[in-house]
Amino acid sequence: MKQKQIQNQTDFASGSVRQHILAQAIPLCFAQLIQLLYNIVDRIYIGHLPGASSLALTGLGLIFPIVTFVAAFISLFGHGGVPLCSIERGRGDIAKAEKIMGNTLFGLIVSSAAIMILCYVFRRPVLYLFGASDATWKYANEYLRIYLAGTVFVVVGSGMNGFLQSQGFPREAMVTTVSGAVINIILDPIFIFVLNLGVAGAAIATVIAQAVSFVWVMKKLTEPGKVLKLRRENLRPDPALMKRILSLGMSGFVMQATNCGVQVVCNMTLKIFGGDLYIGIMTIVNSVREITSLPIMGLTEGSKPVLGFNYGAARYKRVWEGIWVTFGMGLLYSFLAWALIMLFPGGFIRMFNAEADLLEKGIPAMHQYFSAFIFMTFQFSGQSTFVGLGKAKTAVFFSLLRKAFIVIPLTILLPRLGGLGVAGVFLAEPISNVVGGLACFITMLLTVGKELREKSALEKPL
Repeated sequence: MKQKQIQNQTDFASGSVRQHILAQAIPLCFAQLIQLLYNIVDRIYIGHLPGASSLALTGLGLIFPIVTFVAAFISLFGHGGVPLCSIERGRGDIAKAEKIMGNTLFGLIVSSAAIMILCYVFRRPVLYLFGASDATWKYANEYLRIYLAGTVFVVVGSGMNGFLQSQGFPREAMVTTVSGAVINIILDPIFIFVLNLGVAGAAIATVIAQAVSFVWVMKKLTEPGKVLKLRRENLRPDPALMKRILSLGMSGFVMQATNCGVQVVCNMTLKIFGGDLYIGIMTIVNSVREITSLPIMGLTEGSKPVLGFNYGAARYKRVWEGIWVTFGMGLLYSFLAWALIMLFPGGFIRMFNAEADLLEKGIPAMHQYFSAFIFMTFQFSGQSTFVGLGKAKTAVFFSLLRKAFIVIPLTILLPRLGGLGVAGVFLAEPISNVVGGLACFITMLLTVGKELREKSALEKPL
């Protein structure tokens, strides 16, 4: 009876598509918001350190590309394995779904260990390459050398958490991040201010929080009562399965890797045209972007298991319905978020730092950077559809298009045109949102839309 209840709970091929997506997305959004607090809370506290708050905040901003680089490998394996697992579950092949989950865990463990060693050995030249100065290096290094100790925890914990969600347990997936983030929020002020550890204290609190999240998700994936079981024999890498996982996860990897590249290029360009202050402003802008993008990301991530399951179950009308439900809700939210940022940019900046010079120069930068925020919905909706339905090559192309072929060249060129200077760096993002977002979404409609309409016409009613 219990197994039947679990199966009914995780059968996305019946019931309301919208309710399934929301049931996945709402806990996921909340969980991602809490997870985001890992780094956001650090930045807020560090941004208010007495004496050197703006320099310390800039130091944390220099670590952004490394954190994004770590996230790229979470996407490579986690975002590749989870949709494939959902598709196989929809087809009823539980054994293959379990093998995908085990191979994903193997990839996450190996990659996280390699990243930790590589980044630790080369952290000094890398941070200076990313735009560090002698004044900001000490803050960046103090945080990074401790943060790297938790690489395995964050990569494996975050990468495997999606398998709880894909089985229809979004609340348990939410607890994974909530538990760690609450601990981080509690420990941050204790380590930073009470124990007077400053930037190092923020890093220690973060690593402890990541370890708690890791322990929770591994416990839940190995306990009785789950649709899928994490079995030791499935940790042995299967070349064919690993190729499929890497192929599909490459889209998310490329997106995160190019985000890393964008952050590096932005910091290097801002160092030339604006100095440490503007790198600090970009740190705040990126933090606000992470916060405001999160509901769209949670919504589109929550739709993937539903789309993938129905695609695997040959319920093509439900897939098409799910695409439009996701896009409509995302567009409404992005408009509201855009209006809020345009009206109250100073309020967002003061969350991190209230220095007069930073506010004066940061408000125009916020307006420029977020001017076309609404078009992010087009990118996320199109991208998540390609990934959720297993169309890896197309997803990879559009990941590269927006960041590698639009943002990075514009970030280098615009500051040198017409005296734009630092404004050119902040304007590169909205241009890419419009061009890349529309290109991705329109292509999705012309390709996936055509396929679904043709298959829907042949679909037999239940």
